[in-house]
This record gives sequence, structure tokens and C-alpha cells, in this order.
Amino acid sequence: MHKRPLKKLLCAVTAAIGLSASLTASAADPLKVGFVYIGPIGDHGWTYQHEQGRKVLAEKFGNQITTNYVENVAEGADAERVIRNMAKDNYDLIFTTSFGYMNPTLKVAKQFPKVTFEHATGYKQDKNLGTYLARTYEGRYVGGFLAAKMTKTKKIGYVASFPIPEVIRDINAIQLALNKYNPGTEIKVVWVNSWFDPGKEADAANALIDQGVDVVFQHTDSPAPIQAAERRGVYAVGYASDMAHFGPKAVLTSIVNDWGPHYIQATQAVLDHAWKTQDYWGGLKEGTVELPISDLVPAPVKAEAEQIIADIKSGAMHPFTGPIKDQAGVEKIAAGATASNAELAAMNYYVEGMKADIPK
Repeated sequence: MHKRPLKKLLCAVTAAIGLSASLTASAADPLKVGFVYIGPIGDHGWTYQHEQGRKVLAEKFGNQITTNYVENVAEGADAERVIRNMAKDNYDLIFTTSFGYMNPTLKVAKQFPKVTFEHATGYKQDKNLGTYLARTYEGRYVGGFLAAKMTKTKKIGYVASFPIPEVIRDINAIQLALNKYNPGTEIKVVWVNSWFDPGKEADAANALIDQGVDVVFQHTDSPAPIQAAERRGVYAVGYASDMAHFGPKAVLTSIVNDWGPHYIQATQAVLDHAWKTQDYWGGLKEGTVELPISDLVPAPVKAEAEQIIADIKSGAMHPFTGPIKDQAGVEKIAAGATASNAELAAMNYYVEGMKADIPK
């Protein structure tokens, strides 16, 4: 007479145990972290450094997280598709790592409010979308100092990608250093309209060297400009990663980006349910920007460069401290004032001393 109720009770207990096990497994599921890359992970520059940051992140958290990436994602519709597919695939945290991903990231973030997004180098935020970038202009200023001391022709070259604030800001930082340490030194700019195109980058570097440039900077992602400088017997400054091994007789320094600490901080915040939207700027002080200076640089010049680095880290100096005027002589930053992050993020003018024009 008691068999049927007992059977029901056993079924209920079994179901409860199964539900509990399911909930426990769900609670232990690793956080899914995705990365969207503009170039190949083997570009030895921008994307390569983000990939190194992803690897550091994966090693730090072990089985607490899983990470994945998609490389060679074009800005625009392709980016939106890839970001949306990650969100649909239940990724918890998605890093999008190129300026042109800004609007696609914002659009997808609004459609997936439970997913956390972080966009590199942009300025648009939302409740679940933060931004982060490196103060590469700090490194560019030091590179500009080195160029000012090492140039013989007083002509500096810049292989540029796109005329966005980040690139314009970095060119300006170099010119400000040139104005101070070797007045009259000119920056010549060639725009390649690409982040990663080794052929175009090499052609641009060679064209600059043909014009008398004897220090080559780049705001592109392959080592091609460095290799061109090495072949042609001029100096160069690497970008994103340490490019010294591509030009041991050319590279004075490289503006190296270390993304690992920020990726760890952001992921920890999501794991702790403490993530909040922010506009993170990491520079020399935070270790997001590093400057390994070559022994090609004479010891007294190297010592002076290291003092500039120390002063930037301590806050004793800021590359964009006024008075700063634009090409037309209009004051943009008043004497004694320092450019705010907002002003730096929106920079759309060349400073005094630049002879080139910004493409429209």
C-alpha cells in the first residue's frame, strides 16, 4: 500500500539531487573570454601584442576561464558579425582591439546587455561597454627625443595608417619633442590606409628614406618599415612590440604595449561581479607602455631619455603641457595647462612645426 508514494518520494529526491548537481556544474562553468583581432597574430606588432596579453590572461586564471580569438577581422560589417556571433555563443567578456570596431561593438553591446565588452582605442561607452588604450604618445615623445639627438638630416619619417586621433596624437608628440630638442626638424608622413600591409609599409618607408629621412617611425603593424630601415642604413623606432631583432642596427627603441595587466584586471572584475564601465588609459607609469632603449644610443643620450621616462612616470612632465599651438598658430593648450584625456582622445590638428596636412 506504501509502494507508490515511496516511489514518488525517491523520484523527487533523485530529481532534486540532479538539479543540485546541475546548478553546481553551472556555477563552476569557466568564464568565456573572446578577442577580436584586426590582423594576424603573427604580425609581430599590434595584434601580436594583444595575443601575448591573451596568453598571459589564460595562464593567470587557468581553468577559471576559457579564451578564444578571431584574427584578420576587417573593420565594419565583418567586425559586427564576428562580435555578434561571440555574444550569441554565450561569451561573457569580449575584447575588441581596433579603433574601427568602435561602432560595431557599441551596436552589439546594446543588443546583448548581459555581456561585458571592452573596446581598445575608442571613446564610446555604455553600461556594459568600457574602453581602454595605451598612452603611446608618452613613448612617442621619448622616441622623438631620441630622433632629435640621432638625426643628421633633420628629417624624420612616419609610416601612418589612418588619420584618427590616436595616430595624430602620436605624430604630434614626436613633433613636440623635436621642437624642444632639435628645432627645425621636420616630420614627413606617408599614409598607407591600412593597419597591416607589409608591402605598402615597406614602400612607404623606402619613399621616406628616398626623401632624406634618417629615422623612421611607424603606426602600422608589421616589421616591414624596420626591415627597410635596416637595409637602407637608417635608424628606426618600432611600434607595439619590441622590433629590435628585425633591425638590430636600426632600432633605437620600440614603443611596446603590454596588455596583459589590463586584461587580467578586467577579467578579475567580471569574475568578482565588480566590473564597471571605464575609460582606461595605461602608460609608462602603469607598465602598459614600455621603452627598451638600444645600445645604439650613446650613453649620455640614453641617460637623458631614461630621465624623461622617469619624469613622465612621476608626473613631473606631460608631453602635452601648454602652451601648445596648432599649425596655424592658434593656441590649443594654454600655458601651464595639461591636455585632458578628452582633449587627447579628440585630437584632430597638427601642432606647430608640422608642415604636412592631415588627410580629409
